[in-house]
Amino acid sequence: MLLKNKNAVIFGGGGAIGGAVARVFAREGARVFICGRTQAKLDGVAADITVAGGMVETALLDAFDQRAVEEYTISIASKCGGIDIALNAVSVMHDQGTMLENLSLDEFMKPIDGFLRTLFITSKAVVRHMGAKRPGVILTLSSTGSQMAAPGCLGHCVTCAGKEAFSRVLAAELAPKNIRVICLRPIAIADAPAAGSYTKDLFKTQTSYKESADNQPVREWLPDSPMAQSTLLKRLPTLSEVAETAAFLASDRAGAMTGTVVNLSCGAVVD
Repeated sequence: MLLKNKNAVIFGGGGAIGGAVARVFAREGARVFICGRTQAKLDGVAADITVAGGMVETALLDAFDQRAVEEYTISIASKCGGIDIALNAVSVMHDQGTMLENLSLDEFMKPIDGFLRTLFITSKAVVRHMGAKRPGVILTLSSTGSQMAAPGCLGHCVTCAGKEAFSRVLAAELAPKNIRVICLRPIAIADAPAAGSYTKDLFKTQTSYKESADNQPVREWLPDSPMAQSTLLKRLPTLSEVAETAAFLASDRAGAMTGTVVNLSCGAVVD
């Protein structure tokens, strides 16, 4: 078991990616703490983990509330003796598809402030309970937007580049404390809309990603979309692939990896 006796906290643990990672972490032996703003989603993930024999606890938490996040991590550390793994899988609905001339400052800043604010808050809260003789791992999530020159995606692309820069610099700061930081970079995930991801609503706002001519839902159209065909493997990554990779990166087997971005885009070709 890759993560036996590890304590893992997942912010946004009721979402598509957070939930998938939580299930794999638990399967691999971790004691998993999942938090988010929707109890029903957290309960669904927790039920799957419990049925499979894993260890999980849920908590309602707003990742934008710095004090609440700090108190939550303190409670976990007090109960378990520390935190070994943390993943921020919090999502923020934002605009994609609007060009600069029609894009408001608020819409441009919404993903930048939202994603990076929660990344700062959650990272700062967990590091004080990690490291030293007990190696720590912080996992972050980006996307291929960090490398793309995609018209109409100014806020999104700047945000993704910022998350990768944040992860890289944080890795340099935390390396002396025996804490690794690794960023996962998938492209759109094929089965995420079917699993309740906010991307099903995000794509509907974009002209290029709207439902296809025969009126297929996004969850059916996305796996064979032009985006998928643009990758080297001619497909998109799955939630399982992202979650299994996250478990490996969080394990001691990946102990030599930090300050890097792991490409999970199926070989997306970016500008």
